[in-house]
Amino acid sequence: MRIRIVDAFADRPFTGNPAGVLLLDAFPDDDRLQSVALEVNHAETAFAHPLPEGGEADWALRWFTPATEVDMCGHATLATAHVLHTTGAHQGPVRFATRSGVLLATPAEDGSITLDFPTAPLTRVEIPAGVAEALGAEPLACLDTGPHVGDLLVELADEKTVHALRPDHKALAAHSRRGVIATARAENADLGYDFVSRCFFPNVGIDEDPVTGSAHTALAPYWAERLGRTALTGLQASPRTGRVRTELCGDRTLLSGRAVTVIEGELLA
Repeated sequence: MRIRIVDAFADRPFTGNPAGVLLLDAFPDDDRLQSVALEVNHAETAFAHPLPEGGEADWALRWFTPATEVDMCGHATLATAHVLHTTGAHQGPVRFATRSGVLLATPAEDGSITLDFPTAPLTRVEIPAGVAEALGAEPLACLDTGPHVGDLLVELADEKTVHALRPDHKALAAHSRRGVIATARAENADLGYDFVSRCFFPNVGIDEDPVTGSAHTALAPYWAERLGRTALTGLQASPRTGRVRTELCGDRTLLSGRAVTVIEGELLA
């Protein structure tokens, strides 16, 4: 069983978000998948196997954090598409059958990959009591991101506030199903990004996720409305950092980025 570690939403090693990727003949039992994900111990490990020709999808795909299976994961999908493309296991666009429906990943000649994901439905909510204290900053607005993303999206005053966050992760866990997305408008658009974000997911065993594709299915519609443009670039301001190009297409959001394979080996157990 080959296992690869891929840095996604990255154009060089040791940046972006690392994901484990395993291409299988079929899925073993869930306990086995969870044990491998715990051993890999990255934010997500992706497991994929090919499907019969002629169906609505080419590969089945599942994602596990070290603690649980999740409904949607952008960076591990990008990592899986990168492995399929670079190893020759699949050529051209690939359709993944997932918990979130069929997701399309399309490689480009420049080496980037574009993911076609469902746009998160945003619902403005009252600022929950205790969120400001848990986050360490006063929200300007809070939105629910729907069932598949499962986060509380919080706009903060400015980019500096997002960078400076030192949240109480245990306290944050009470305020959403997965976690909290903190965001603000970019202070200087000349630097090549339109908004910043950081993502804290204590409920799935991830205090801070380095770069989160699924979060950008909520960030894209939020900032598209605020900034009046459908094509934007987000900077996720984690210590590893990463950029996600987004394009809002109604009920679908396109997420584009690169990936780099940094480790390849054999799972012996």
